[in-house]
Amino acid sequence: MTMNKSELTTYYGDFHIHIGATSDGAPVKMSGSRNLTFEAIAREASERKGLQLIGIIDCHAPGVLADIERLLDSGEMKEHADGGIRYGQTTIILGTEIEFRENGRGAAHVLSYLPSVDAMKHFSTWMSRYVRNMNLSTQRNYAPISVIQEETAAHGGVFIPAHVFTPHKSLYGSCADRMSDVMDLSLIDGIEVGLSADSKMASRIKELDSYPFLTNSDAHSLNKIAREYNALSLARPTFKEWLMALRGIEGREIQANYGLDPRLGKYHKTTCIEGHHQANNRQNCEICGTSRFVTGVSDRITTLADRSETEADVVAAMRAPYYHQIPLEYIPGVGPKTLMKLLTHFGTEMNVLHQATEEELSAVVGEDTARRIHAARGGDLTIANGGGGRYGRVTL
Repeated sequence: MTMNKSELTTYYGDFHIHIGATSDGAPVKMSGSRNLTFEAIAREASERKGLQLIGIIDCHAPGVLADIERLLDSGEMKEHADGGIRYGQTTIILGTEIEFRENGRGAAHVLSYLPSVDAMKHFSTWMSRYVRNMNLSTQRNYAPISVIQEETAAHGGVFIPAHVFTPHKSLYGSCADRMSDVMDLSLIDGIEVGLSADSKMASRIKELDSYPFLTNSDAHSLNKIAREYNALSLARPTFKEWLMALRGIEGREIQANYGLDPRLGKYHKTTCIEGHHQANNRQNCEICGTSRFVTGVSDRITTLADRSETEADVVAAMRAPYYHQIPLEYIPGVGPKTLMKLLTHFGTEMNVLHQATEEELSAVVGEDTARRIHAARGGDLTIANGGGGRYGRVTL
């Protein structure tokens, strides 16, 4: 039933976290840290980050499914009747990242989330007919993308194109000028805007208007979990409630997106390949002369845009607010020892970022660091643009 806003609770969720390895050390995400096991991710998200919802990708892998079964059998984790796996105060949503490629187009990544272990097992069995190595992350699925969408829906799942603007293996970055060119628009549940864009930038493309936006970490190491995340209004943290929020049903909704300032993203600006210089034109680099570039997200969106920036601002204002929030690890003065002080005193990163006052922070880490953390909450620090695979940086 529809609930009053006062009856719903704010929960924080990051829905794109990779698994680096199984519990016995077998690799899953080759570029991921080997300490990114299913169990370690759950512990980090629940006990340090303070997230109540997480999407763990790569759960299709047989070794990961075996880890999940072991954790359920031991009683350390438990499936929720409304979908997801409970660990402490956190619900884990099982997902997988899939690479597809349509004829004559570049490859792109999508995310499929399933409501239960049984559904993920069935989906994994189906995937094995089209994927050459089921043990690894983000493998090419040779089924048509429309079939992947249909199979996700048939299992009660959620389908979301991943990091849609990045220059490598994304929908708009390397595959198509329009989502409608390759996908069934009716079987898309949301859009992951990626680390180098935000709601205002994405709102320049009209075909995205009807979809909710998510911003996620795409974490390849434990410390990167929740570098981007979302606030959701839910009755409880479950797969069912998350799906209701994506669809705006019965008062459930995405309350806010918390993401990097796009300038911190490693593909924000067009950058030359040879000297890694940011470019004002695509003819040749003004510094080293090369004509080889990695197209930045901001330039790609400008090329695709069918709406002006002014019009996009109006459309974005009708969405959940997108807050440029700099993660603690990016803030000058917040090293491992300072972060440990903060976590010891305030419990979780979500408490540091959303609950602690500047005065409370100052009492723990001093006035200068407290001031920077407070400024970072609103993205008020000076930033040097990222591009070409290198992240931007806070320059004070």
